[in-house]
Amino acid sequence: MNVVESIESRKPTVLIESRKGLFRLDLRSVWQYRELLYFLVWRDVMIRYKQTAIGVAWAILQPLITMIIFTLIFGNLAKIPSDGIPYPVFAFTALLPWTYFSQALTRSSNSVVNNSNLVTKIYFPRLLIPLAASVAPIVDLFFSLLVLVVLLAWFHISPSWGMLALPLFLGFAISTALAVGLWSSALNVRYRDVGYIIPFLIQVWMYASPVAYPASMIPEKWRVLYFLNPMAGVIEGFRWALLGKQRPDFMVMAVSLAVVLALLGSGIVYFKRTEQTFADVI
Repeated sequence: MNVVESIESRKPTVLIESRKGLFRLDLRSVWQYRELLYFLVWRDVMIRYKQTAIGVAWAILQPLITMIIFTLIFGNLAKIPSDGIPYPVFAFTALLPWTYFSQALTRSSNSVVNNSNLVTKIYFPRLLIPLAASVAPIVDLFFSLLVLVVLLAWFHISPSWGMLALPLFLGFAISTALAVGLWSSALNVRYRDVGYIIPFLIQVWMYASPVAYPASMIPEKWRVLYFLNPMAGVIEGFRWALLGKQRPDFMVMAVSLAVVLALLGSGIVYFKRTEQTFADVI
């Protein structure tokens, strides 16, 4: 055996084949390509603010302007209660997770279609695409939190020990966005109508969530049904963690968590089963 043959025999063999079985999801490859996830997130953040005049200030202006509109219409005109919290703070605290969720869902729903050049040319776990789109808006959420700190100081509201639970509710929000984003991104490859439905769905979903009003307004008999909306649990969790308001009913919030886990698990299965056809359909 000569030197060339010896080197050839030592080369690792990589075999790419379709995986059979409903639950053979190969999630280990997502961890193996974690550096690619980092670069996809960084690219999404840079593209979002490329050639903008005020840059990351847009991350602050969107929830801030929405908070002002909500305060004028719902707080001053409609006199919607705010659980004893100044309405601007009450609304802005809910707009933090909601703005993140709406951006993450919009980006993840279009992520596979927008990255068709990558999907059709090279191999990598396609799951990284909606995952990166769901993680990138966390940067905007961080800058919005700085505005909330100013609001809390203005209204002399001291944070409570509940802030320690904020990472848990942030993970709840990310899981919710990713769960819905997996379904919508996979469906959007085959049915482009999804791209038109998502903005309308987000608008309706916001009014079905306790953003402009407290969840305490929901009659007790409907609360379990209401918390089938996972964003209701996320928003109530954020308000409790950041404002120290009355502790939410964790038994009811468990309903929201169960819905998210069901959506996330089924979304991963559906996405992995359909990704084999992305390059052909897209």
